Amino acid sequence: MTTDLQAGMGVMEAIFQRRSVRQYADRPVDPDTVQKLLTAAVQAPSAMNLQPWVFAVFHGHKLLREYSERAKQHLVATYPTRFDLHSRAELYEDPNYDLFHGADTLIVIYATWGRLHPNEDCCLAAENLLLAAHGLGLGTCPIGYARPWLDLPETKRELGVPEQYQAVFPLVVGYPAGPTAPTPRDEPNIVSWKWEV
Repeated sequence: MTTDLQAGMGVMEAIFQRRSVRQYADRPVDPDTVQKLLTAAVQAPSAMNLQPWVFAVFHGHKLLREYSERAKQHLVATYPTRFDLHSRAELYEDPNYDLFHGADTLIVIYATWGRLHPNEDCCLAAENLLLAAHGLGLGTCPIGYARPWLDLPETKRELGVPEQYQAVFPLVVGYPAGPTAPTPRDEPNIVSWKWEV
């Protein structure tokens, strides 16, 4: 089956070109595109093919700004004192700082149950989604600091997410406002390599 996800860009090209985008254009992501990303995500491998993931999609600048404020308030209220030393800590107290970087779509990947490494499986689904988004000309950024707020029982009740599900991988999706420069990567640090022939 040929889809837009398979056209044009090779896998290695997508891996080496994908960036975490933190500035988004004022161009909305449409529901069909989000559905393509979710369809790509669920092609990921999982232990015993249990596919222990579900997705929550939240769209709209106003909604995400509200969630950003609430997530930041929760961070500031609950992180230990040493968090003040974190280089970005002051941003979470800044009302102008948007935790979701101005994107209009937030996708949260939740693990549904605890058997056989569901969090790792959800991360595999997330990587599929990140690469598929890049292949479609979209930008993405994982938003780990939203996870504590998203995992609160009261937040899950409000969002319509079963309380037993665990927020594993929140990420924003949108059209990049411009190019994102690459960040340096170290060469693979191989601590052991036993290759018998």
